[in-house]
Amino acid sequence: MWIDTHCHLDADEFDADRDAVVARARAAGVSMVVMPIGLVGERDKVAAIARQHGFAYALGIHPLWLDHAQPSDVELLREVVPAALEDPRFVAIGEIGIDLFEPGLDPERQQWFYREQLKVARDFGLPVIVHVRRSADLLLKHLRALDVPGGIIHAFNGSEQQARQFLARGFRLGFGGAMTYSGSQRIRRHARDVPDDGWVLETDAPYIPPEWLRHDGEVERNEPVHLPRIALQLAELRGVAPAALAEQNRANAVAALPRLGAWLAASSC
Repeated sequence: MWIDTHCHLDADEFDADRDAVVARARAAGVSMVVMPIGLVGERDKVAAIARQHGFAYALGIHPLWLDHAQPSDVELLREVVPAALEDPRFVAIGEIGIDLFEPGLDPERQQWFYREQLKVARDFGLPVIVHVRRSADLLLKHLRALDVPGGIIHAFNGSEQQARQFLARGFRLGFGGAMTYSGSQRIRRHARDVPDDGWVLETDAPYIPPEWLRHDGEVERNEPVHLPRIALQLAELRGVAPAALAEQNRANAVAALPRLGAWLAASSC
């Protein structure tokens, strides 16, 4: 069983053929997908997809979508979490974070939304799924002030010191399509060297396509069906058999997202 810990299956890019995307993923052995959202107002769509396909989801406000968010959305998030907790498929607060790579974003506004959502996670004892681009130190700064029960650092590409600090706070580092590029030496080094219990697999589909989806300047849509092939590269880097890697990925995913573990046990996935 493969678990994709970060997949935007609710994205508009999948509206036309979502059932076929899921069927391809299941045929490849991907039996669980965790779907973080970008805006609290989209919670009904992601929850419906989770119910239909037996997947899991997270609720949060993405730093890249703050143009469509208001401070009141944080209060809305706080208001909807109690009801969401009645759904075993709801596993985390996310995707939240800070992005200092994308031009034109307000760092202070991002930090406010990130910090306020950490408070929601802290108050409800929920892990977080964190977006990080050139912002690891800022993310860590706020995590030191607002302790949350770990979670996943999505698409990690920071320093060894930053990796150690996230791991020490109970986070797992997410590895996906970016790891498949030969030029991504730092990511590949992290993927090879991180402790056995310190990583998870993800696709970020339809985003961050693996190397084989790029052809002469054209990029194919990423899908969760590609997770097992991504995993093969991680298995090679770590020198382990794919079956053992799948088991470790499951163990790490449920450690990072305890409600996911409870849901998997209840549904016998």
